[in-house]
Amino acid sequence: MPKIEMSSGDLRVDRRLAFAEGLWAGGDAVVAADLMAETMPEAPHWAVGWLRFGEMAEAAGRIGQAIEAYQRASALDPGDRLGAALRRDLLRKTPVIERLSSGFVEGLFDDYAHRFDQSLVGKLGYRGPEILAAALPERLGRVLDLGCGTGLMGVAIRERASLLEGWDISAAMLRQAKAKKAYDSLSKQDLNSLQIGGQQWDTILAADVLIYIGALERLVGWVAGSLAPGGVFAFTVEEHMGEGFVLGEARRYAHSEAYLRELLAQAGFANVALTRETLRTDRGQPVWALVASASVLVTKPGRAGEETEFA
Repeated sequence: MPKIEMSSGDLRVDRRLAFAEGLWAGGDAVVAADLMAETMPEAPHWAVGWLRFGEMAEAAGRIGQAIEAYQRASALDPGDRLGAALRRDLLRKTPVIERLSSGFVEGLFDDYAHRFDQSLVGKLGYRGPEILAAALPERLGRVLDLGCGTGLMGVAIRERASLLEGWDISAAMLRQAKAKKAYDSLSKQDLNSLQIGGQQWDTILAADVLIYIGALERLVGWVAGSLAPGGVFAFTVEEHMGEGFVLGEARRYAHSEAYLRELLAQAGFANVALTRETLRTDRGQPVWALVASASVLVTKPGRAGEETEFA
C-alpha cells in the first residue's frame, strides 16, 4: 500500500496549509477553509490536504464542502488509513459504514500503543477486562483473546486458561502485550477478514474491540464456527438504547441489547446473559456497556437419526 505523504511536495502549498491551520486554531475556520479551497486545486492528489480541508470546512459549518473534501481524501487513500471515509459518513444523516477500515484502526493503535494503558486505565478508569472476567466460568480451557491490545485481558484471566492466544491488528499493541508475558502466543490478525479453519477454542473473548465493528454478523458467525462444542463467547460493547447499532461522533459503534440477542440466537448460541456495566468514563461521564456471554449449542445424534441440541 502506498505511503501516506504528509507533505504535498510543494513548499508553497505546505506553507499555506500551515497558515490555514493557524487560522483554524485561532478560531477562524471560515477563512481557513476559504484558503484551503483556493489551495487544493494546486495539489489535487494530496490526501492529507483534502482531509485537513474537510476538517476546516466541517468546523466552519460547510457540511457539503466538507463531505466533498473527505470524499476526495478517501478516493486517494483506498484503505482509509486517514479515516476520511469515516468522517464523511459521520456527516450523513444516516451513517452507512458498517465497520471502521482496517487501515484506520491499525494506524490508530500503532500510534496509541505506547500510552494506551496509562490513558485508558489510569485516566479513564477502564474496567473492560475486570468486568468481562467476572462474567466467565472459572475454567476457560483454550482461550483466544480477539483484539488483545496491550494484553490487559490476558493478564486478568491467565491463571484460568490452559492455553492463551492473543490476536490484534496492531503490531505495536502486540509488542506491549508480549512484554506482559501472559500469552502463550500472539499473532497479527485483521478481524475483518477472518476465515473459519480447523482450529477451535473453548473460550473466545472480545474486550472493548467490537466498538470498531458495527455489523457483527460476519464476526459472530466466525466465532460460532471456531468454538469447540459447548464453548463460550464473551464480549463487551458500548450500549445503544435504540435499535441495531449506531456510529457515534467519537468514531466508535454502540449496539443495542435486542440486536445482540437476535444475532446470537441466529448464530446458534444459547444461555445468553447480558448485563449493564460502566465500562469507563468519557469527559467525566460514565460510558455504559453491555457485557455478554453465551455458549454455542452442541449437536449430538438422537434416536432414529434425529439430532438433539443442548447447551
